[in-house]
Amino acid sequence: MNPQTQDRERDDVEPQDDFGHGRDFADLPGGAKAALEAVLMVLDEPATEEELGAGVGLTVGAVRSLLAELQRDYNGYTVNAPEMESASNAGIGSSPRGFELRNIAGGWRIYSRAEFADIVGKYVLEGQTARLTQAALETLAVIAYRQPVSRARVSAIRGVNVDSVVRTLAQRGLIEDAGTDPESGAILYRTTSYFLERMGIGSVGDLPQLSPHLPGLDGIAEFYDAGTM
Repeated sequence: MNPQTQDRERDDVEPQDDFGHGRDFADLPGGAKAALEAVLMVLDEPATEEELGAGVGLTVGAVRSLLAELQRDYNGYTVNAPEMESASNAGIGSSPRGFELRNIAGGWRIYSRAEFADIVGKYVLEGQTARLTQAALETLAVIAYRQPVSRARVSAIRGVNVDSVVRTLAQRGLIEDAGTDPESGAILYRTTSYFLERMGIGSVGDLPQLSPHLPGLDGIAEFYDAGTM
């Protein structure tokens, strides 16, 4: 075997950092495989083997091998598995996990298993709406009636800081970025189609009119429009 062939094989198994030097994973619990798993757990979209290798400090060959091991671990291969000889010791005798590692759209990402779709869907749809606080509901109502509106304007209307509440509503998919205010540069927010779906209405124009329920506040819109925020 010539030296160049030896170098190529060594590159496939030795972890590399951004500068091409070997990275020592010995001090980390679980080593390189656990490091790769930690990165996979925080991905919000599939990542290629090249991207994972660059982020963790591993060659593409090493990443490909560890991904195969993680798949076997998550699938719970036992001593009777056909791939027994190539499976990692960590995967032998374990139970299948509630999540799996998939290669979709040219990239890798961890997903909950399709078999648990009903359970996960029920938790996401029912659990999240049940957790909306009174503060979140009030902030959502202000945005719905005043959209597009900035956080500063919502804070002025409610009389409290709403930064964390706005982040929560955005994470729940109830509001979204609607651009920026041309004068102040502040981010504006509006409700989403998911909000309309949850409310059971076709458009924000179908929201109940507030004026009949707020006698004496006919000029409230003009009052808030006069603000400088």
